[in-house]
Amino acid sequence: MTKPDDSSLDPEDLRAVEARARRLLDRADAWNRFPVPIEDILSAAKVQVAPTSAFDADSILAYLKGRAADTGVRIKSAITKVFGLYDAGESLIHVDDTVVESKRTFLKLHETAHHDMPTHRKTFRFFQDCEKTLAPEIADQFEREANNFARFALFKGDTYAEYASDCAFEIKTPMKLAKKFGASIYASAREFARTNDRACVVYILEPPEFCQANGAKAIVRRIEPSNDYVARFGHPADKVITSDHFLWSVLPCGRRMTRPTAVSVIDKNGTCHDCVAEAFDTTYNVLILLYPVRALSARTIILPRGFKKKVADK
Repeated sequence: MTKPDDSSLDPEDLRAVEARARRLLDRADAWNRFPVPIEDILSAAKVQVAPTSAFDADSILAYLKGRAADTGVRIKSAITKVFGLYDAGESLIHVDDTVVESKRTFLKLHETAHHDMPTHRKTFRFFQDCEKTLAPEIADQFEREANNFARFALFKGDTYAEYASDCAFEIKTPMKLAKKFGASIYASAREFARTNDRACVVYILEPPEFCQANGAKAIVRRIEPSNDYVARFGHPADKVITSDHFLWSVLPCGRRMTRPTAVSVIDKNGTCHDCVAEAFDTTYNVLILLYPVRALSARTIILPRGFKKKVADK
């Protein structure tokens, strides 16, 4: 099932969130250090990680029961499946140590966002001290803000985009940059597409599975297009990739990676474009990078924030 949008914010809200993240990176002196110095960021935010050994189902239930008996606390959950918790009363974050390290890093930054942004911290503290619950629309807004805070801190504003612009335009680039920034390949691939000045899109699929009714299929988890891709081709709305889909031949069945493969995509004006698609199997998801052939001959100029970015085609 395609995941709902988890990061869209109004421009004014996004600027405010990024400003908070920027100040935290300044306090932690984290801008020119790779991968992200998570411990120094936590220290600068004055928040601590609780012992991860306590993050199992039985311990969580015991912790919540004990806290509720004393103060009626309602601990805030980071995401639908509980991988992280923020306790505003104790300035503690709990992170599941069974998930991969790159995901733990993002979870720590996400929970730190709730602690570092005054509105979040005060709101969570208020609801922890009473029997009420946070309204769904407010909780969703806070989650989007925390995701953007974590994303800005992890990829250090425009730094990731600047590095990507100097690298080859291929799926191996977000894979390599994931290691440098301490991010998951999943998060790095999303960042590669969403910050790219060239037309490209990343499909994130669930592992292919066999369905008796329709044969093999791969559910689309997310689709992350660049702004230029959306302007030219629109936002893809695929929900599932089956054997009759134009991207099916790109899936790396029985291998980790697929070489660049020629495909065709029709733009908003009905014009057919020669494109290239290549894929990588992370074992958790299949990532497909798709881009027009002409994107390979485009030069991107990254200018300081506040200037308009330009793409000059050769």
